[in-house]
Amino acid sequence: MRALALMLAAALPLAARAHATAELPPSWSNWNSAPWLVVSMLLAAGGYALGVRRLWRNAGRGRGIALRQAGAFAAGWLALAMALVSPLDALGGWLFSAHMVQHELLMVVAAPLLVLGRPLAAWAWALPAGASRAVGRWTGRGPWSLLWGALTDPLAAWALHALALWSWHVPALFDAALHDEAVHIAQHVSFLATALFFWWAVLGHDPRGRYGPGPSVAYLFTTMLHTAALGALLSLAPTPWYPAYLIPAASLGVDPVQDQQLGGLVMWVPAGFAYVAAALSVVGRMLTRVRA
Repeated sequence: MRALALMLAAALPLAARAHATAELPPSWSNWNSAPWLVVSMLLAAGGYALGVRRLWRNAGRGRGIALRQAGAFAAGWLALAMALVSPLDALGGWLFSAHMVQHELLMVVAAPLLVLGRPLAAWAWALPAGASRAVGRWTGRGPWSLLWGALTDPLAAWALHALALWSWHVPALFDAALHDEAVHIAQHVSFLATALFFWWAVLGHDPRGRYGPGPSVAYLFTTMLHTAALGALLSLAPTPWYPAYLIPAASLGVDPVQDQQLGGLVMWVPAGFAYVAAALSVVGRMLTRVRA
């Protein structure tokens, strides 16, 4: 249960960046330098690096957390930075397609890479020994333990992620997120949090063995289907779904319908490929264990 406290403390604040419809045109100089966001990003990376260094000093280089896992975390951290710090964040307030790229970076790039990087183990090693044991005792029993068990149940993780994805694309909620910073914070947090739990489930991080390669592939396949369906609906819709983008997109010389179609294609094709690639990786690991 220590995992829940560490994951939410270090990862979720990174998603709490909202971009209510911007007043100034986007440019390559529009980097998000909000101090709290930059500090959160640096703490997450610094804590991971410190934890890996301590772990490898005690167990040996590449033991506990492999080099490829450390590389996965670094890539996931860069994906978070691209989504939340780069000019893409500001552009998402003007173009639906840019907003969709931002969300897919959070859900199908950053989230699985962060999970593969085993950040919980690294962050645990980064804490002083006494603090690590205290967190473990506090989160390892009672309501926190029950909550962690519920959120990491594979079916629950799959359902929560699907619910977050579909509900936030209801036009009224999506437009509300564009105009209200608190609502947009909730949107980003729910996307990243449910994605982290989903990828935790399908990538097999469960010592109790509640799920294996077969169910993981099924969850990935069904997620690919329903996200592709939503992407197809956005791509094939003859009219814009989100009025908040009509004026900003047109002011940039972009047709709002084409902008929405491009955003739908981002969800439909590249994001769908990520689920297929993950499913093939799960099957590959299963076959490797069978041969062994």
